[in-house]
Amino acid sequence: MSQSLAFPDAAYSVKTTSRPLRVAIFGFGTVGRSVARILVESAPAGLELTHIFNRNVHRKRVDWVPSSVAWSSDADALLGSAEDAPDVILELAGGLEPAGDWVRKALAAGKSVITANKKLIAYHGLELEAIAAAHGSRLLYGAAVAGGIPVIPGLENGLSGDRVERVEGILNGTCNFILSKMEAGAEYGAVLAEAQGMGYAEADPTEDVGGFDARAKLAILIRLALRAQVHPDEIETCSITEVSAIDFSYAKDLNCTIRQIARAERIDGHLAATVRPMLVPLVSPLAWSRGTENMVITTGHYGGDVVFSGHGAGGHPTAVAVVSDLLGLAHGSCRIAIPSTPSKVGTELEVPHYIRFMVNDRPGIVAGIASALAHEKINLNAILQKPGYPLDRLPFVVTVEPCRTSALKRALQEIGRMPALLEKPLDLQILEK
Repeated sequence: MSQSLAFPDAAYSVKTTSRPLRVAIFGFGTVGRSVARILVESAPAGLELTHIFNRNVHRKRVDWVPSSVAWSSDADALLGSAEDAPDVILELAGGLEPAGDWVRKALAAGKSVITANKKLIAYHGLELEAIAAAHGSRLLYGAAVAGGIPVIPGLENGLSGDRVERVEGILNGTCNFILSKMEAGAEYGAVLAEAQGMGYAEADPTEDVGGFDARAKLAILIRLALRAQVHPDEIETCSITEVSAIDFSYAKDLNCTIRQIARAERIDGHLAATVRPMLVPLVSPLAWSRGTENMVITTGHYGGDVVFSGHGAGGHPTAVAVVSDLLGLAHGSCRIAIPSTPSKVGTELEVPHYIRFMVNDRPGIVAGIASALAHEKINLNAILQKPGYPLDRLPFVVTVEPCRTSALKRALQEIGRMPALLEKPLDLQILEK
């Protein structure tokens, strides 16, 4: 028998049989091991772990995996059509290649694929879904955004009847861990070292702290929530590395904290998106997220705000999402078609801003800043200056009323020419309540 499945690009059918689905795990790292644990210990109905693939697989063998499971370092053998070959490939290795090659071969061979690979889905998801549609296979990626939090299933099944106009959230657990520690008074360098020691951050943390990990996830959310196809590289990112303890002190005075926020919305028919550290009002649910927690808030035209929150990162939460996709596949559940159209993404938002300056104090600095802002028709909201800092390295903050980001960039370019400035001003958007 077959079940018809609707996807954005095509409809196709998937053959089902009475025997369990044979499952192969590609990549026996943190997530792969956690998935194997669930499949071995819980033995979900309709699923059978039959193969584990990893390069240099002898280094990965563990005694708690049943002897019936075949360990392999030959990807092509598992992607073929042998009678005992797996039905479903769980791609848990990550990265664009060779993972992309494995997924393409599996889908073209009629096998279904489940992946947690946000970068692969962000950059090549539409291509891969087209391959799946052409060969009667399925591609599922519920774990690609926010790990174990069911954001993608929620968008596909729970919110498909709404018209989502805005999506924003905390999509990177590493940055959330660092910033929530800094909120308590720690400096960036010390917290980064702690995160690396705990395995939350890589030796080179650029993918996380630079916003690139969250950018890939946001691109997926834009397609599913805002129904727009965008290239991830078009989404502006700003690093959290320039945020310091003094910024959290000033943020507290403004009844805010600081978090890395991924945000996208439609404004007057145009799509704007960014990933950057932002001031978040303490009354916002996004301010309550601590440690490695993730959170996504969608704003629908009809349904209003919906909040998804939980422990998105880590092996076990991500594995739960992978196995949930597997169970849906085994029991014939359908994805709802969410059409999307190619779109250009911009950064033009009209929001309030927090701007921190570091200056060698002298007369006329505030007047010069106010003049440059006024020239761009930007209104000052407040000036904050904490006592106790040396005059030759004095931090102070200006907040401005909602303004266009392009206008503020021009004003900051002019302000940047002032000789009293010791470093580039730190510009943080203030998330509106």
